[in-house]
Amino acid sequence: MTTQRDNWFGELVAEFLGTLVLLALGDGVVAMVMLFGTGVPGEVVRGGYTNITLGWGLAVFMGICIAGRISGAHLNPAVTLALAITRDFPWRKVLPYSLAQLAGAFAGAALVYANYRPAFLAFDPELTKTAGVFTTFPAFPEYWGNGLFDQVVGTALLVGLIWAITDPRNGVVPPNWQPLAIGLVVVAIGVSWGGMHGYAINPARDLGPRLFTAAAGFRNTGFDNYVFVVPIVGPLLGGVLGALIYDYGVRPHLPAEMKS
Repeated sequence: MTTQRDNWFGELVAEFLGTLVLLALGDGVVAMVMLFGTGVPGEVVRGGYTNITLGWGLAVFMGICIAGRISGAHLNPAVTLALAITRDFPWRKVLPYSLAQLAGAFAGAALVYANYRPAFLAFDPELTKTAGVFTTFPAFPEYWGNGLFDQVVGTALLVGLIWAITDPRNGVVPPNWQPLAIGLVVVAIGVSWGGMHGYAINPARDLGPRLFTAAAGFRNTGFDNYVFVVPIVGPLLGGVLGALIYDYGVRPHLPAEMKS
């Protein structure tokens, strides 16, 4: 029989490994685009923004496949916090889950760098311009408020749509298709909402790799200014906002026959 302690350990391992897979594939596709792409507009085989959005969506899907049955595959402190506020997820688990996600993101970024290190050194020997492979930066640094707005809205879309997809009262997406549907949500946010701040929409996905870049000797990592704060604060606020909008704006109005 599995003990509560064993369950705790399994859940944290699942969050760690699921987030590791998320970052290994997500940062990996960005490395492919930046380090191996030829820069041809519309390029598909070796690079391009389309590859990045599809790659991140698939990365989320694969991460959910790893952790979904064990921990629920939060893979994102913004999701964990929103679950604690709106779905009775135990508050005692919020910090451990978030730390496991952060560690998994750090490890996933390290794995990408270990694999592509020769390409990094060939493309950027001083490691001054490639931290963006791992973490996000604003398109317009002087307009930090717009970047914060972008992260709040992007994460509100993410969490609100996850709530809609997984809500048994809604029943729009069958359970077996929900991981893929959530991956497609990330693709949709990327192609429509990704320009201002790289659609981090996940504090662990951004901070874990950013910590890795600092540890690995990258320069211009965003720790010398406010840049690293926006993808932490914005998603945490946006995740709660999206959950509340769904719960109070959509859920009460579902057809009676879909309600439990």
